[in-house]
Amino acid sequence: MSNQPSSARPRILVTGGAGKLGKVCVADLLAHDYDVFVVDTVPVQGVPGIIADLADFGQTLDALSSVGQEIYAGVAPQAFKAIVHLAAFPTPRQYPDAHLFQNNMMGTYNIFEAARRLGINQVIWASSETTLGEPFDEAAPYAPVDEEYPLRAKSAYALAKVLMEDMARQFCYQTPALKLVGLRFSNVMEPADYAKFPAYNDDPQERKWNMWSYIDARDGAQAIRKALEWDVTGMHAFIIANADTVMTTPSAELMATVFPTVPVKKALAEHETLLSIEKARRVLGYEPAFSWRNETPLADERN
Repeated sequence: MSNQPSSARPRILVTGGAGKLGKVCVADLLAHDYDVFVVDTVPVQGVPGIIADLADFGQTLDALSSVGQEIYAGVAPQAFKAIVHLAAFPTPRQYPDAHLFQNNMMGTYNIFEAARRLGINQVIWASSETTLGEPFDEAAPYAPVDEEYPLRAKSAYALAKVLMEDMARQFCYQTPALKLVGLRFSNVMEPADYAKFPAYNDDPQERKWNMWSYIDARDGAQAIRKALEWDVTGMHAFIIANADTVMTTPSAELMATVFPTVPVKKALAEHETLLSIEKARRVLGYEPAFSWRNETPLADERN
């Protein structure tokens, strides 16, 4: 699919389009006949975009208004149909806590508020598995973890993600036409990362912090697209993980060995994810297509 802008295709603004998940999301949207515009701190080759600091409201408002001839020469201006907000400092303690919190929290507030003012009623944004109380270094309430799980922040990074979800609810209360969907992504992986996975089985403690879960970036992009295509208003949150774990040890055995006092609410398939994706499957039609166990698709990628 051409990445040349066209007034015939829906136009999506992606923040953080140069990142690990962002670049795969951009490619997926282009392949599914969307126009894409990227906002990041570095340019993305071959895709229209602008460099902006989203922690600054003026820059954010300008970036979300970038629909005119100065950007799309020869193409009629077209407002963005939706925003995919992935830009953020991606991990705890990457920067001093206060700086990380301020950057991530204000960047998301500025996206929500600028979108609201400009009449862009749909934002899909990257929430996080860390909202669920990770690292799981002590007994958790139950497994598999699902969207009913109590939100618990153990870092400044997680605190910002928890507060973003509450902020989104308040934005939707103020402006009922808004659709704000927080995708609680698990640890994002690319195929190149899979070479290290077999070694995880040597020590189940190493990856217990997120119950041995992960998300292939290609499946993360699928979830984003499915969320964009879902016709709804209000704030909604989904856990987005792959269908399996990073381990070769069966999931039931992992729970019995590492978390023996944690209730397991269902019979587990052999390598079933312990971050439940049942809601995303049921509501969005999300179905992981990739696994580190087999680099060929597990499902029809056209879904």
